[in-house]
Amino acid sequence: MDLSLSKPNEIVKRLCERLRTERLVRQMTQADVAGRAGIGVNTVSNLEAGRNVGFDNVVRVAIVLGRAKELDNLFLPKLDSLEDIRRYKNSVRRQRTKKKSSDA
Repeated sequence: MDLSLSKPNEIVKRLCERLRTERLVRQMTQADVAGRAGIGVNTVSNLEAGRNVGFDNVVRVAIVLGRAKELDNLFLPKLDSLEDIRRYKNSVRRQRTKKKSSDA
């Protein structure tokens, strides 16, 4: 599914639906997931409802549901050319981006 044209709230809604479905497929209650993830049942409920929940809690639930591997692909560099590879290697050493002249 291409999410590039989706609004953030639409993406959150889809991901929350998938999370809930994954939990149900594994025949786990929200309490089961919460207990194994070390978080509260309300946190799992909020996560499934798309309410504001910390990213660390998303990671905890993903691990419990056996989906941590998918997180490994988040924010991987897109390296389509030698120039992309060079820029990536140089940016690994940098801590901040350069200010653009139009920002001054």
